[in-house]
Amino acid sequence: MPGGSPPTKTVTVTAPAATVTTVSQCNTGSIQCCNQVISSTSTQANLLLGLLGVVLDGVAVPLGLGCSPISVVGIGNGACSASPVCCENNSIGGLINIGCVPIIL
Repeated sequence: MPGGSPPTKTVTVTAPAATVTTVSQCNTGSIQCCNQVISSTSTQANLLLGLLGVVLDGVAVPLGLGCSPISVVGIGNGACSASPVCCENNSIGGLINIGCVPIIL
């Protein structure tokens, strides 16, 4: 924005359980394959969220970076070579998913 601060976006999230879950227990959102999962309180997360103008109001939740959906048909060995997670439906521009919990495929 010329002459001013860029707009910010406040995202309301609930902190998911930090335990590993199974595919059948993923009822809060979609199953995703993420390149990386980091804490929202990490330096990397603060930089990325700041660039996107996103404020999480001090909530510590797992963030999935570079995620793509995994279909129910595609679940199985080799379906995700990175980090399979169950994410709440809080995606920011397709780059960051908020509230992701690791799952076992």
